[in-house]
Amino acid sequence: MGNYEISLILVNHFVLAVAKIRALSLYARELDSTVFITQFGAVEYDHHHCSVVLTGSKIQCKAVSKSPTEEYFDVLQKNGLPFINWNDIVEDELDKEKKILYPNDEIKGFVERIKVMLGSMDEGEITVSAYDTAWVALVQDIDGNGRPEFPSSLEWIVENQLPNGSWGDHLIFSAHDRIISTLACVIALTSWNVHPGKCQKGLKFLNDNISKLEEENPEHMPIGFEVAFPSLIDIARKLDIQVPEDSPALKEIYARRNLKLTKIPKSLMHKVPTTLLHSLEGMPDLEWEKLLKLQCKDGSFLFSPSSTAFALMQTKDQKCLQYLTDAVTKFNGGVPNVYPVDLFEHIWVVDRLQRLGISRYFDSEIKDCVDYIYRYWTKDGICWAKNSNVQDIDDTAMGFRVLRMHGYKVTTDVFRQFEKDGKFVCFPGQTTQAVTGMFNLFRASQVLFPDEKILEDAKKFSYNYLKEKQSTNELLDKWIIAKDLPGEVEYALDVPWYASLPRLETRFYLEQYGGEDDVWIGKTLYSGRQ
Repeated sequence: MGNYEISLILVNHFVLAVAKIRALSLYARELDSTVFITQFGAVEYDHHHCSVVLTGSKIQCKAVSKSPTEEYFDVLQKNGLPFINWNDIVEDELDKEKKILYPNDEIKGFVERIKVMLGSMDEGEITVSAYDTAWVALVQDIDGNGRPEFPSSLEWIVENQLPNGSWGDHLIFSAHDRIISTLACVIALTSWNVHPGKCQKGLKFLNDNISKLEEENPEHMPIGFEVAFPSLIDIARKLDIQVPEDSPALKEIYARRNLKLTKIPKSLMHKVPTTLLHSLEGMPDLEWEKLLKLQCKDGSFLFSPSSTAFALMQTKDQKCLQYLTDAVTKFNGGVPNVYPVDLFEHIWVVDRLQRLGISRYFDSEIKDCVDYIYRYWTKDGICWAKNSNVQDIDDTAMGFRVLRMHGYKVTTDVFRQFEKDGKFVCFPGQTTQAVTGMFNLFRASQVLFPDEKILEDAKKFSYNYLKEKQSTNELLDKWIIAKDLPGEVEYALDVPWYASLPRLETRFYLEQYGGEDDVWIGKTLYSGRQ
């Protein structure tokens, strides 16, 4: 296919995108014309005269609309070539996409497998966390028989030690992930007085690698590490487990812990749901009678198996027990670091299918996903799981964008609790941002309607935040280790949504997309691979 034919296809998709924008009244009131830069030249759209001009080094063509009662585009002309009927081009291209859904059997097979996966999504599935599984394995039989309440979790630990003696993500080495997971598993095995050989291998790994904590970027420190790891060390001491304590890295961690604990409003955390519910196993002096009133509907503490396991040890609460029993059963003994993740999974699936340019194969499945998101949408936004009493800006922004792009009625009020004095944060009441959170807020802010001031403020703040991080080469994120996050951010900043061509965006995103190699950062590393 030559450059000219490719250019026609690009303009085809461009005009369809512009028509959608005009129908939604997005930006049309503000712009006289918009210039789009492609590898073939500049595409200019005149909003008042509804004309398109494609200018390249070798080609120059123009499509002009007739009156509203006539066909939208009629003629596309190349220098010296016969007239080409624009409607035929658009119709042929669209028909081609509908008719040739499966160019070959291999693609058909992939599509059918993905359809099965999409149809089986329920509470969401991510990789098992050795750290959280160790906390679950520590739970004694609540009837007081002195046995493990979850023996299959203890067995999972026994079967999943890595060759170097550690536990944790087996594909990516993160010192924080491996060290906290290994210490937790050694504690679990020692508590039940089983497999001393595995404990010794684990302790050797800790001694050999604890200094590597100093070498890692603090941005990639797992959630709550600075309070959870010292808590584990205290438990290890009581079990006479010899943990290296003279490492400079440990001194830094204890300093971070003390600083964080002094900032925690204890009275507030017992009254209002906050992200602290996700890391109760690292918190001292807790008032459980008050905290039990802040449980999620499923019995968990903010969907954290480790936090909920710690709560079960202290309270014998039946709702905690049922939540953990369900998780252990679903994941065959192990548990993930967060569960469920149903809204996260449904939102990101839709976003990825669209950005990869293959959403046309999954229209009905995408509609089911978007319906699911909308079913659990609230006036305050959402988090990664349904029925949460805490919301976050990352999932809220992604969900807002997906819903609005699919025609669902959502208001910008969901962003108010994340904003104060023109600044936006990841969680209500906090003061911090994350690159992906602000990146997804920036993407959401571009589907604003006229006079939606909070989205205008969000767009300005997130743009400036990302540009600053870009200028200082700090486009690292505390929630994900992605293949090319800087590339994704650069494209979004350089090519706003209203100026982006779907095929061009897909072309860039195919290079940026890491797939199952992208790793998320919770209390430990995790991904969607099983």
